Amino acid sequence: MTPVTDEIRVRRGHENASYDPDLIRQIIDAGYFAHIAFQHGGQPVCVPMMYWREEDFLYWHGSTKSRAMLAGAGDEVCITITHWDVLVFARSALHHSAIYRCVMLFGTAERVPEAHKPAHLHTLMERIAPGRDDDLRPMSAQERKGTALLRIPIDRVSAKVRSGPPRGDPADADWPVWEGVVPVAQTFQPAISAALTKADRETPDNIARLEGVSI
Repeated sequence: MTPVTDEIRVRRGHENASYDPDLIRQIIDAGYFAHIAFQHGGQPVCVPMMYWREEDFLYWHGSTKSRAMLAGAGDEVCITITHWDVLVFARSALHHSAIYRCVMLFGTAERVPEAHKPAHLHTLMERIAPGRDDDLRPMSAQERKGTALLRIPIDRVSAKVRSGPPRGDPADADWPVWEGVVPVAQTFQPAISAALTKADRETPDNIARLEGVSI
Protein backbone atom coordinates (compact mmCIF):
# COMPACT_ATOMS: atom_id res chain seq x y z
CA MET A 1 0.00 0.00 0.00
CA THR A 2 1.11 3.55 -0.70
CA PRO A 3 2.37 6.04 1.90
CA VAL A 4 -0.17 8.16 3.76
CA THR A 5 -1.02 11.10 1.52
CA ASP A 6 -3.37 14.05 1.96
CA GLU A 7 -5.89 12.19 -0.19
CA ILE A 8 -6.32 9.31 2.25
CA ARG A 9 -5.34 10.98 5.52
CA VAL A 10 -8.11 10.92 8.14
CA ARG A 11 -8.58 14.40 9.56
CA ARG A 12 -11.66 14.31 11.80
CA GLY A 13 -11.32 11.72 14.55
CA HIS A 14 -7.76 11.06 13.47
CA GLU A 15 -7.14 9.13 16.68
CA ASN A 16 -9.37 6.40 15.22
CA ALA A 17 -7.46 6.24 11.95
CA SER A 18 -5.38 3.29 10.78
CA TYR A 19 -3.33 2.67 7.67
CA ASP A 20 -2.36 -0.86 8.65
CA PRO A 21 -2.69 -3.16 5.59
CA ASP A 22 -3.69 -6.21 7.65
CA LEU A 23 -6.46 -4.33 9.46
CA ILE A 24 -7.71 -2.87 6.19
CA ARG A 25 -7.90 -6.33 4.62
CA GLN A 26 -9.75 -7.68 7.67
CA ILE A 27 -12.39 -4.95 7.43
CA ILE A 28 -12.79 -5.49 3.68
CA ASP A 29 -13.05 -9.27 4.03
CA ALA A 30 -15.70 -9.00 6.77
CA GLY A 31 -18.27 -7.48 4.40
CA TYR A 32 -20.24 -8.20 1.26
CA PHE A 33 -21.59 -4.81 0.14
CA ALA A 34 -19.80 -1.53 -0.52
CA HIS A 35 -21.00 1.91 -1.56
CA ILE A 36 -19.34 3.03 -4.77
CA ALA A 37 -19.40 6.73 -5.63
CA PHE A 38 -18.65 8.19 -9.06
CA GLN A 39 -19.60 11.02 -11.39
CA HIS A 40 -22.25 10.34 -14.03
CA GLY A 41 -23.66 12.92 -16.38
CA GLY A 42 -22.16 15.71 -14.29
CA GLN A 43 -23.74 14.64 -11.02
CA PRO A 44 -22.46 12.54 -8.11
CA VAL A 45 -23.91 9.04 -7.77
CA CYS A 46 -23.41 6.46 -5.00
CA VAL A 47 -24.68 2.90 -5.34
CA PRO A 48 -24.45 -0.23 -3.15
CA MET A 49 -22.68 -3.10 -4.90
CA MET A 50 -21.55 -6.58 -3.86
CA TYR A 51 -17.75 -6.78 -3.81
CA TRP A 52 -14.92 -9.15 -3.01
CA ARG A 53 -11.15 -8.96 -2.55
CA GLU A 54 -8.48 -10.90 -4.37
CA GLU A 55 -4.98 -10.21 -3.08
CA ASP A 56 -4.58 -6.42 -3.35
CA PHE A 57 -7.52 -5.70 -5.66
CA LEU A 58 -11.17 -4.97 -4.89
CA TYR A 59 -13.65 -6.33 -7.45
CA TRP A 60 -17.33 -5.68 -8.20
CA HIS A 61 -19.64 -6.73 -11.00
CA GLY A 62 -22.95 -5.79 -12.59
CA SER A 63 -24.85 -5.50 -15.81
CA THR A 64 -22.89 -4.05 -18.72
CA LYS A 65 -25.85 -1.67 -19.21
CA SER A 66 -25.90 -0.30 -15.65
CA ARG A 67 -24.64 3.24 -15.19
CA ALA A 68 -22.44 2.10 -12.30
CA MET A 69 -20.48 -0.14 -14.66
CA LEU A 70 -20.63 2.12 -17.71
CA ALA A 71 -19.50 5.19 -15.81
CA GLY A 72 -17.01 3.39 -13.60
CA ALA A 73 -14.59 1.96 -16.16
CA GLY A 74 -11.61 4.29 -16.52
CA ASP A 75 -12.97 6.82 -14.04
CA GLU A 76 -12.05 7.76 -10.51
CA VAL A 77 -14.25 6.15 -7.86
CA CYS A 78 -14.51 6.36 -4.09
CA ILE A 79 -15.57 3.17 -2.29
CA THR A 80 -16.61 2.85 1.36
CA ILE A 81 -17.22 -0.28 3.41
CA THR A 82 -18.72 0.10 6.88
CA HIS A 83 -19.55 -2.31 9.71
CA TRP A 84 -21.76 -0.90 12.47
CA ASP A 85 -21.13 -2.93 15.65
CA VAL A 86 -22.50 -1.02 18.64
CA LEU A 87 -24.77 1.95 19.35
CA VAL A 88 -23.28 4.17 22.06
CA PHE A 89 -25.52 6.11 24.47
CA ALA A 90 -24.02 8.99 26.44
CA ARG A 91 -25.51 11.43 28.97
CA SER A 92 -25.71 14.20 26.36
CA ALA A 93 -26.91 14.11 22.76
CA LEU A 94 -23.59 15.45 21.47
CA HIS A 95 -21.64 12.44 22.74
CA HIS A 96 -23.89 9.70 21.39
CA SER A 97 -21.90 7.66 18.89
CA ALA A 98 -21.31 4.23 17.41
CA ILE A 99 -18.61 1.61 17.49
CA TYR A 100 -17.74 0.88 13.89
CA ARG A 101 -15.09 -0.30 11.44
CA CYS A 102 -14.80 1.27 8.01
CA VAL A 103 -12.47 1.73 5.08
CA MET A 104 -12.43 4.29 2.30
CA LEU A 105 -10.70 3.51 -0.99
CA PHE A 106 -9.85 5.71 -3.96
CA GLY A 107 -8.84 4.47 -7.37
CA THR A 108 -9.31 4.39 -11.10
CA ALA A 109 -11.72 1.60 -12.00
CA GLU A 110 -10.39 -0.76 -14.65
CA ARG A 111 -12.38 -3.28 -16.66
CA VAL A 112 -11.33 -6.91 -16.26
CA PRO A 113 -10.63 -8.56 -19.65
CA GLU A 114 -13.29 -10.93 -20.95
CA ALA A 115 -11.01 -13.96 -20.79
CA HIS A 116 -10.38 -13.43 -17.07
CA LYS A 117 -14.03 -13.07 -16.02
CA PRO A 118 -14.80 -16.75 -15.31
CA ALA A 119 -11.96 -17.14 -12.80
CA HIS A 120 -12.88 -14.00 -10.88
CA LEU A 121 -16.60 -14.77 -10.82
CA HIS A 122 -15.71 -18.25 -9.57
CA THR A 123 -13.83 -16.60 -6.70
CA LEU A 124 -16.93 -14.57 -5.85
CA MET A 125 -19.09 -17.68 -5.66
CA GLU A 126 -16.47 -19.51 -3.59
CA ARG A 127 -16.51 -16.65 -1.11
CA ILE A 128 -20.30 -16.83 -0.75
CA ALA A 129 -20.59 -20.62 -0.55
CA PRO A 130 -17.45 -22.73 -1.13
CA GLY A 131 -18.02 -25.51 -3.65
CA ARG A 132 -21.35 -24.21 -4.96
CA ASP A 133 -20.02 -22.90 -8.26
CA ASP A 134 -19.00 -26.41 -9.28
CA ASP A 135 -22.64 -27.55 -9.02
CA LEU A 136 -24.23 -24.64 -10.89
CA ARG A 137 -25.28 -24.53 -14.51
CA PRO A 138 -22.38 -22.91 -16.36
CA MET A 139 -22.85 -19.32 -17.47
CA SER A 140 -23.88 -18.96 -21.07
CA ALA A 141 -21.84 -16.83 -23.45
CA GLN A 142 -24.67 -14.26 -23.44
CA GLU A 143 -24.74 -14.11 -19.63
CA ARG A 144 -20.99 -13.67 -19.48
CA LYS A 145 -21.10 -10.98 -22.17
CA GLY A 146 -23.79 -9.10 -20.25
CA THR A 147 -21.78 -9.08 -17.03
CA ALA A 148 -19.19 -6.34 -16.51
CA LEU A 149 -16.38 -6.78 -14.02
CA LEU A 150 -14.40 -3.87 -12.58
CA ARG A 151 -11.60 -3.58 -10.05
CA ILE A 152 -9.32 -1.09 -8.33
CA PRO A 153 -6.00 -1.68 -6.56
CA ILE A 154 -6.18 -1.48 -2.78
CA ASP A 155 -3.43 1.08 -2.34
CA ARG A 156 -5.04 4.51 -1.87
CA VAL A 157 -6.94 3.51 1.26
CA SER A 158 -7.40 4.27 4.95
CA ALA A 159 -9.38 2.76 7.79
CA LYS A 160 -11.23 4.28 10.70
CA VAL A 161 -12.19 2.25 13.77
CA ARG A 162 -14.08 3.58 16.78
CA SER A 163 -14.12 1.47 19.95
CA GLY A 164 -14.54 1.83 23.68
CA PRO A 165 -17.20 3.21 26.04
CA PRO A 166 -19.12 6.51 25.78
CA ARG A 167 -16.78 9.48 25.67
CA GLY A 168 -18.91 12.01 27.45
CA ASP A 169 -18.00 15.15 29.33
CA PRO A 170 -16.76 14.21 32.84
CA ALA A 171 -18.97 17.02 34.14
CA ASP A 172 -22.00 14.94 33.05
CA ALA A 173 -21.09 11.98 35.26
CA ASP A 174 -23.83 12.69 37.81
CA TRP A 175 -26.54 13.54 35.30
CA PRO A 176 -29.43 11.12 36.11
CA VAL A 177 -29.83 9.36 32.75
CA TRP A 178 -28.72 5.93 31.56
CA GLU A 179 -25.38 5.64 29.77
CA GLY A 180 -24.07 2.54 28.02
CA VAL A 181 -23.90 0.61 24.79
CA VAL A 182 -26.24 -1.58 22.72
CA PRO A 183 -24.46 -4.19 20.54
CA VAL A 184 -25.70 -4.66 16.98
CA ALA A 185 -25.74 -8.18 15.50
CA GLN A 186 -26.27 -9.21 11.88
CA THR A 187 -26.14 -12.94 11.16
CA PHE A 188 -27.22 -15.35 8.48
CA GLN A 189 -30.57 -16.95 9.28
CA PRO A 190 -31.72 -20.50 8.43
CA ALA A 191 -31.96 -21.13 4.69
CA ILE A 192 -35.44 -21.21 3.13
CA SER A 193 -35.84 -23.67 0.29
CA ALA A 194 -37.55 -22.73 -2.95
CA ALA A 195 -39.16 -26.21 -2.77
CA LEU A 196 -39.78 -26.33 -6.51
CA THR A 197 -37.87 -29.48 -7.39
CA LYS A 198 -36.36 -32.48 -5.64
CA ALA A 199 -33.01 -30.64 -5.56
CA ASP A 200 -34.56 -27.93 -3.36
CA ARG A 201 -35.77 -30.21 -0.59
CA GLU A 202 -32.52 -30.58 1.31
CA THR A 203 -30.26 -27.62 2.08
CA PRO A 204 -26.67 -28.36 0.97
CA ASP A 205 -23.93 -28.19 3.59
CA ASN A 206 -22.22 -25.18 2.03
CA ILE A 207 -25.47 -23.21 2.44
CA ALA A 208 -26.52 -24.63 5.81
CA ARG A 209 -23.20 -23.78 7.42
CA LEU A 210 -23.88 -20.07 6.86
CA GLU A 211 -26.58 -20.11 9.56
CA GLY A 212 -25.54 -18.11 12.61
CA VAL A 213 -22.40 -16.69 10.98
CA SER A 214 -21.92 -13.01 11.80
CA ILE A 215 -21.65 -10.55 8.97
